[in-house]
Amino acid sequence: MSGRGPAADDSAPQGAAPAVGGRRTAAGSLDAAGWAAFDTPVGRCAIAWNADGAVAGCQLPEADDATLARTMRRRFPAHPASALPPPIAAIVARLCAAIGGAPDTLADVVLDDGHVPPFHRRVYAEARQIPPGCIATYGELAEALHEPGSARAVGQALGANPFAPLVPCHRVLAAAGRPGGFSAPGGLATKLALLSCEQAQFGGQPGLFEGRG
Repeated sequence: MSGRGPAADDSAPQGAAPAVGGRRTAAGSLDAAGWAAFDTPVGRCAIAWNADGAVAGCQLPEADDATLARTMRRRFPAHPASALPPPIAAIVARLCAAIGGAPDTLADVVLDDGHVPPFHRRVYAEARQIPPGCIATYGELAEALHEPGSARAVGQALGANPFAPLVPCHRVLAAAGRPGGFSAPGGLATKLALLSCEQAQFGGQPGLFEGRG
């Protein structure tokens, strides 16, 4: 695992589009859409962004850089491999700090979630309120959504999360503090690594949404 700070992707294929400049217009837009890989305490992740500055998606570590690049090209065919523009680099820096336990939910970061089913959007919005180092269960998240009995649907929504770890599905566990499932590359090992970096506690405090404010 690498503990280095955010860095632009250095595994982009030859012929990739030149780096975007990252300049913001009066409307808050970037020059172009793109994606880039970056290092985190749990390995090399990736982020894609739109020209309007919204985050299009994130990717947790894959087996190697080549696999990560293939995944990003498949998921975001209209987003060329690019350097991190400054506004996105700032988001990445905050994300890396949060994975290290910094008290930042990044709930203010704008996501391109228009393609996400409405219930999933609600689940993600609620999950984004859980601070680093804190955990919730699927059932608790369902209660917070005023949807008692929907714990399974909450789990399915988190399993389809296209923004992990920016939307922190790893902070949501099964009943009794069991890790539950994790569909991202690396499975439960990745989930537990993220929770370990954040110094999350199991079977005790801090619990659901503790530390908010």
